[in-house]
Amino acid sequence: MERASVQKKAAAVEALTERFKEAKTAVLFDYKGLTVDKFTELRNQLREEGSEVNVIKNNISKRAAIAAGFEELADSFVGPIALILGFEDVVSPAKVIADFAKDNKTAEIQGGVIEGKVVGKEGILAIASLPSRETLLTQLAAGLLMPVREVAIGLNMLAEQQEAN
Repeated sequence: MERASVQKKAAAVEALTERFKEAKTAVLFDYKGLTVDKFTELRNQLREEGSEVNVIKNNISKRAAIAAGFEELADSFVGPIALILGFEDVVSPAKVIADFAKDNKTAEIQGGVIEGKVVGKEGILAIASLPSRETLLTQLAAGLLMPVREVAIGLNMLAEQQEAN
């Protein structure tokens, strides 16, 4: 019986290690004091952004973090810690939890991993302040189209001026 329990835990560590390695962003936060409704609301917001949030035993999380190469993160798994893993976008998990933490003071960001680098609370908040990928692409497209627009306006003005002469 005890051996089966150890094997089950080892399998859980291995699975979480793989999830850590696949994730573009991982965020740890203290969820003490959050109601089930609030936690479910956060889970739904994260799911819409291609992320997931899990509450996993700290011992398993520590071992998985070490196995994934994030030794500095292992010390953060103390008390009621939830783990957000983002697979699609680097910014969105940090942005969702930062916005959620503003409205829910009991949720406190502890730190995380951004594209393979362990960061503290400040690093998560800094990445959360960046615009989303879609916004950045829109800004880039607008910036690239502006010179074309200016040339078109200039050519149109030149054509009108030549017609008038």
